[in-house]
Amino acid sequence: MLGSTVLVVDDEPNIVDMVATVLGFHGFAVETAATAAEAYRRAEAVRPDLVVLDVMLPDGDGFEICRVLRRTLPDLGIVFLTAKDAHAERVAGLTFGGDDYVTKPFDIDELLARIRAVLRRTLPEERASTRSVLRFADVELDEHACTVHRAGHPVPLSRTEFDLLRYLLINQGRVLSRAQIIDGVWHSGYVGGSNIVDTYVGYLRRKLGAFGPNIIQTQRGFGYVLRSEPAR
Repeated sequence: MLGSTVLVVDDEPNIVDMVATVLGFHGFAVETAATAAEAYRRAEAVRPDLVVLDVMLPDGDGFEICRVLRRTLPDLGIVFLTAKDAHAERVAGLTFGGDDYVTKPFDIDELLARIRAVLRRTLPEERASTRSVLRFADVELDEHACTVHRAGHPVPLSRTEFDLLRYLLINQGRVLSRAQIIDGVWHSGYVGGSNIVDTYVGYLRRKLGAFGPNIIQTQRGFGYVLRSEPAR
């Protein structure tokens, strides 16, 4: 399931940003669209595994988008997202081919659980059961076993250290600001200072450094990046 592509279609930027950030942190490839027209274009271009689809869009109806997408992507997973909680709306969403239905405001962990449940039903068996292992250089993180190894040596990490390394691995080669890391690891509920990032990067560097050179590089003025060679 790691690496599955999810298209998030919603005209509220804060919802799109939140869902895309959390899905990216959990290993999904994420595409976004704010209109029906854009949703059709992105779906045709990337052929996603699942769509998180707002029912009310400025230029169209989520139910109609679902009907159209089903023609070319019959195995596409679809989770409707809407502010409406009426029984008739939920029935309509499922009747039009949706796999699940989440009402705004929603809990992001519940949405994530529903997305995973739908993908377990809609993805081919060999992809749905793929083991979630992230690698960079000689570092290996196993999401299912919650273990980290470097050069074959186990590296014991706290939960936050594990989440931070996971976020860096998912975004390897990309320079991440402290704010991005806080959003990706601590999420929107964190109210402390950005120096927490520096502290945990230090912890990770020490633990990983016991078995090899530093791979978490500081990009001065920008943030951190997972890179084998020193930043210039």
